[in-house]
Formats: sequence, C-alpha cells, structure tokens
Amino acid sequence: MSKVFEFTGDGDFCPGGSLYPNPKETSLFLSLGRHVDLYFPTCKRSRISAPFVFSGDQLKQKKKASIDVLPDECLFEIFRRLPSGQERSACACVSKRWLMLLSNIRGDELSCNKTTLPLKREDNPGENEEISGDEPSAIKDDGYLTRVLEGKKATDVRLAAIAVGTSSHGGLGKLSIRGNNSIRGVTDLGLRTVARGCPSLKVLSIWNVSSVGDEGLIEIANGCRQLEKLELRHCNAVSDKALISLAKNCPNLTDISIDSCSTIQNEGLQAIGQNCPNLKSISINNCPHVGDQGIASLLSNTSCVLTKVKLQALHVTDLSLAVIGHYGKAVTDLILANLQNVSQKGFWVMGSGHGLQKLRSFAVTSCQGMTDLGLEALGKGCPNLKQLCVHNCAFLSDRGLDSFAKAALSLERLQLEECHRITQYGLFTVLANCGDKLKSLTLVHCLGMKDLNMGSPMLSSCKSLRSLSVRHCPGFGDVSLVMLAKLCPNLQHVDLSGLQAVTDAGFIPLLENCDGGLVKINVSGCTNLTDKAISAVAEMHGWTLEVLNLEGCRKVGNTSLVAIAENCPLLNDLDVSLCAVTDFGVAALARADQLNLQILSLSGCTEISEKCLPALRKLGQLLVGLNLQHCSGISKKSVDLLVEQLWRCDILH
Repeated sequence: MSKVFEFTGDGDFCPGGSLYPNPKETSLFLSLGRHVDLYFPTCKRSRISAPFVFSGDQLKQKKKASIDVLPDECLFEIFRRLPSGQERSACACVSKRWLMLLSNIRGDELSCNKTTLPLKREDNPGENEEISGDEPSAIKDDGYLTRVLEGKKATDVRLAAIAVGTSSHGGLGKLSIRGNNSIRGVTDLGLRTVARGCPSLKVLSIWNVSSVGDEGLIEIANGCRQLEKLELRHCNAVSDKALISLAKNCPNLTDISIDSCSTIQNEGLQAIGQNCPNLKSISINNCPHVGDQGIASLLSNTSCVLTKVKLQALHVTDLSLAVIGHYGKAVTDLILANLQNVSQKGFWVMGSGHGLQKLRSFAVTSCQGMTDLGLEALGKGCPNLKQLCVHNCAFLSDRGLDSFAKAALSLERLQLEECHRITQYGLFTVLANCGDKLKSLTLVHCLGMKDLNMGSPMLSSCKSLRSLSVRHCPGFGDVSLVMLAKLCPNLQHVDLSGLQAVTDAGFIPLLENCDGGLVKINVSGCTNLTDKAISAVAEMHGWTLEVLNLEGCRKVGNTSLVAIAENCPLLNDLDVSLCAVTDFGVAALARADQLNLQILSLSGCTEISEKCLPALRKLGQLLVGLNLQHCSGISKKSVDLLVEQLWRCDILH
C-alpha cells in the first residue's frame, strides 16, 4: 500500500511502465476514502458508479468500504475510546444506530487510556507540555442543565441525543417528560439512555407517559444515584418494583410526588420510609391501592425527617392521621384533601397527639371529618401554627372557629373557602382573638356571611392585619365592611371581588380608616361602585397605590380615569375592562405627567374608538402589557399597526 502513495509515474506500479503517458491526469483515479486510490481509466458515458479492480482478464466489482459493516461490539469499542465529548456528539449525528450505541455507553465504560499529546500553553509560548488526549472528557459533571420534552417532542431518540450531548457540557441535572407521543413515545429504552449517559441527574419528572414502566425507572435507579427529586403523574405502568429500586439505590432522595399511579401500593412506600433518610417532602394523590399500612410505614420511621406531607384522595382512615399526629415531629407543612374515610375522631387524635409541635401551615379540603372538635384540638396541639386554610368542610361552624382562634395564638394567615356555617360572628371572633399576629384574612364563597346589625361590638382593633380578601360572598355588604373598616386600620391589600352588595356607602369608610395607605385594590365585579368611590381611592391613597382592578364596574367611567391620572404616580397596573370609559378617559391617562403605568387593560370597553390610538401610542412608550380584546370600536388593521409601532409592548387583541 505504501507504494501507492509513493507513486510518481516513473516507478513500477504497473509492470511494463505506466499505461498512460500523462500520470498527472487526476480523472484517472477514483477516491474510495482517505487511504485508497484505485487506478481507473475514464470511460465515456460510464453507467457504473461502483469502483472496480482488475484481476487478470476479469473485471470484478469491489464493495465500498464502510465502518458500518462492523458489528455493534466493534463500534462500541471504538466509540468508548473517543477522547472527548465533542467527538462523541459529532459521531452521534451520523446515524440513529451510532446515536443509540453512544447513548448506551456508561461513564465508567469510557476508556481511561490516556495518550499524550504535545500542547503549547498560551501563557508560556516557549514551553511545551504533555497533556492527556482524554482531557476534554474530564469536565466536571455538575448537572446544571435542564431539558423539557413535551408532546410530540418526547421520543427515545431525543432522550438519547440529550444523554450524549449534555455529557460534555456540565451534565444533565433536571429532566421533565410530559405527554404521550402515540407513534414514537418515550419508553424504557429512552430512560435507559438517560440512566447511562446522565449520572448527574438530580430531578426527574414524568407526566402522563403510559409507555414507561418499571424497567426504565430501575435503570434510572442504577445509573442516577444522585437523584433528589422524583415526580410521577399518570404513570400506570410503574409499580412498587420501581419504587423499591429507587429507594435502595438513591439515598439522596428528598422530594417524591406520586399522582394518579394506579399500580403503586404500600410496599413501595415502605421501602422509601426504610431507605431514604433524607426524605423531606412526600405527596401522594389518587393512588387507590395506597392505604394506612403504606402511610404508617412512611411516617413512623424514626430516622425520617419529613417536613412536608400531602395526602389527597386516598383510602386511608383515622389510623393514618393518628400516625401523623404522633410521629410527625418534623412536619412543618401538612395538606389533607378529599379523605372520605377519615372521621372526626381522626382529626381529634391527630391534634391531641402533640407530635405536630413544628407544624406551621395546615390545609384541609373536602374532608367531612373536619369538625369543630377536630379544629379545636389542632389549635391546642399545634402551638406554632401560622397558616390555616379550610376548604369545603361543611360541618365547621363559628363554634369551632372561636375555639381554634383562642388556642392558636401564633396564627398569621387564615383562609376559609366554601365554609357555609361560618358567619359574621365567627369572623369578628377571629379578629378579636388573633389581633396581635393575624396578617391576612381570606373568605371565599362563604354563603353564611351576611350583614347582621350587631351594633358596635366592643372589640380591640386588629392592627396587624395587612391583607383582607372577601370574594364572592353574596351576603357580605356595607354593614360588614364598615365594621371591618373600624377594626382594621392598617390594611394595605384589599380584594372585594364579586361583592355586588357593596356600595360607595360601605367602601368609602373603609378608605377613610386605612391610615397607612392602600397598595393593592381589587374591586372587580363590584357593580354598584361608582366614580365617587374610585375618585376617593385616587385622592386618599394615590401616593401609595400600585395595583387597581376595576373590571366589570360598569358605573365607573372617565371621571375615575381623570382622578387616577392626577393623583396616582406609582400606579403600574390598571384594569378598567368592561367599564364605561371612552376615548376621553384614555386621553386623560396619556396626558398625565407622573403616571408610571406598565400594564393597562381595556378589554370589553366598547365605547373607545380609533380616536384614542394617539393616546395609546403615547402610553405605549412605557407599557409592557396592553389588553385590547373585544374592543369593537378599534379595527383589526389599526391594532396590527399599533403592534408594529409598540414592538416592546405585549398587546392582546
């Protein structure tokens, strides 16, 4: 072969001398690659594209040489000896076969043989030193990269490409796979490539991928032992077998969330409780085969440091709540939702167990066992409770709220939603007993909230309350609002969404009693408020107001916008959707000297027309968001032109 490269035309490459007098005709040679040149005279209208060689008097066709003829075992040995991640990534682009081979090479299978290469250092040009040819692949695998695959993009090939491509750029740290691809979706094979190519993986989230089962997660458990957070949602092919393997091989697991996985049972949770000493957060939702045995095993482990627990839509009984109340010594956040088999006794035992001394936040939803007795026990057994959220608990009444408020002296945030037995009396009882600490009070869809003429109750003011939210309570009106105004002088955030019974007569006294200045006001859906009330807002609180939502206040118009333009220099978010504003009001906003609006919503304002476009252009110099949806007075052509001119502003139309 060496004679081929040394051939000059004068040698004995062909016996008897050269066949052609001019050896420099390059067209007489066909290249088969980097190391083979075959002599082949030109032929007019050649119909054969494959190379040929002479053997005696016969003409034989020779197959084109290719590395692809090598079996997978040989290619594997070649690929694992590539000196850098960049070269492996380049090879992965050649074909799907090469990609899948490269993605199945584990980090410990890469060749450690180091060949020395001379390298001239830039900081000392006169000095050469030898470095390893494997040096580029020695990049520290920190695992700071994040990849998200959704819908049709979620395939095994993409996962293989991620496994190969991220290995030389710091390593994959977070991977999220969401949605099924019915044709070429993610399977266990794709997870295997991740397990072998991404040992630095710390966070794995899989949503609604039915083709992933135990085999793929077992590969993750064996290859990604640094895993810290695991989220499985609607993965019905995953069973306890996978959880057991993850628990035994990933001791760093701190956060586990399992949602709607029908084959998960108690054994997997038992393994997690026994083998994951660093577990801090567990969330289990809608797993029909998980019961008291799994929850008890998970929480009763003495080495467990669980701080956050969420149990939702499970077939557990009072036993599970008793275990939480006794062993949950480190629990700070507890969420219980839709536990239909838990009774009043379970909540009472949980509160009376005195194990929840560190509990700071408790939320209970759609649990009919939450009654006055259970809430009172929680108030006494959880001295550090700062936040309580009760949603759709039909048997909770003023009596239980009163007992709880007297016991829970650390309470800072209270939210009651769809608790129809709570009345005005219970509300003022909370304010009276938690006045020193309570910062936020929220009432949503509480039908028991009705205006009652209680006179002027001798209650101490709740000076600590900063946020008041009463939303969609149809019986809550001016009487209740005036009483709250007297008790809460330091409000900063007020949300009265959907209170059609509130009028100027109740709202203005609230404004007058807020001494510190309101920062955020939401009165959307308060259809009986007028320009008089909103003008009072601008005049009394204009120098502190930052957010004002007037959506659906049909009696509010241009007078309010003029007052806002003159008195609210700090206002950055204004929503006057479905209000009675016209072009004149928009022009008033544009003429304001100190207005600092960033978001303006005019959705459904049918009285504005194209005459306000110059004002919108001026406002748009500072706006980052403008909503012009359902503004029938402005044509689509004009809006499109406005979009081009205000390219920095996100315009909805």
